[in-house]
Amino acid sequence: MPLLLASSPSPALRLPLRARLKVLASAEVGASGRAGAGAGVGGGGFPAFLPREVERIRDGPAIHLAKRIERVPVQTGFSKSPIPSSCVRPLKQQQSGDPVVLLHGFDSSCLEWRYTYPLLEDAGLEAWAVDVLGWGFSNLETRPPGDVASKREHLYQFWRSYIRRPMVLVGPSLGAAVAIDFTVNYPEAVSKLIFLSASVYAEGTRDMSRVPKFVPYAGVSLLKSLPLRLFATLLAFHKIPGGPAGFFDWVQIGRLHCLLPWWEDATVDFMLNGGYNVLNQINQVKQKCLIIWGEEDGIISNKQAYRLHQELPDAVLRQIGQCGHIPHVEKPREVTKHVLDFLRTESERAEKAEKAKQGSSLPSTVGTL
Repeated sequence: MPLLLASSPSPALRLPLRARLKVLASAEVGASGRAGAGAGVGGGGFPAFLPREVERIRDGPAIHLAKRIERVPVQTGFSKSPIPSSCVRPLKQQQSGDPVVLLHGFDSSCLEWRYTYPLLEDAGLEAWAVDVLGWGFSNLETRPPGDVASKREHLYQFWRSYIRRPMVLVGPSLGAAVAIDFTVNYPEAVSKLIFLSASVYAEGTRDMSRVPKFVPYAGVSLLKSLPLRLFATLLAFHKIPGGPAGFFDWVQIGRLHCLLPWWEDATVDFMLNGGYNVLNQINQVKQKCLIIWGEEDGIISNKQAYRLHQELPDAVLRQIGQCGHIPHVEKPREVTKHVLDFLRTESERAEKAEKAKQGSSLPSTVGTL
């Protein structure tokens, strides 16, 4: 679930829903998953490295996108061997136009994009959905570090190995902080930025250097629990289609990556290292930005949309009515329209600027008779 929080949740969060969610919680089967790093196809045509619980998902777009997830090797300076890193690659890479790279929120995965990704692809964009190091479905058996610097380098090496062109970087919720941190450090890799319900004003996790390790592990264990995930899903969305069955399916999709054996270690490491704090980096972003926000966001007030709009040097703001914290899941068509309009406008502006530049550089043809 792409929560804005970068710290361990309070145990009190699960209390209000215990009675209401008892029936749904009883349907959970033990969280066992396939730990292997390998390629290949598992049951139901899914990649073999996904937890076997993926076979219980009923959401058609989630099933389709899950079957396209693959692992590609990414070599970093902090790992002796390449990290098998999970992503969804475009069916065809283009030679022109900026690729669109989709990140995800805190403690989530590329499956966030199950509804919007195919719309972007159908519109002709070269779209990548990339799992941030420490979350998603990468093979972290070697337990690479989960701090911000490592996440940043991993994304850069992924970009350097597979994309190699300036990209439109898309960050929802805490993914917006990931995108800002990356862009300020590697501005040459990013042409434009798109934020959705951006979590960029949190100051990371509190100092946990003296906290016994069992404390963050207890918090992380709660973060994975079905009652908390049910509660978080209720907070994150304005309306979920499909009734209780659809609601429970969305919860299962959102917590699928938590069933991998290294998820707890990676999340605790992220917490102990302080999380993201990009407050002083926002005004360093020079790229053109699009800000999208759900008007009914129950996790981050949309008042922060106006604050971010004012603080970014070059940004446009679009709000979506009757929409919660995760617009690309709840209102994929509206999000796609705003993205396409933004990219089209910027492309037309760039073309006009280039023509004006060429016109001003032409030698004068006026002579004296």
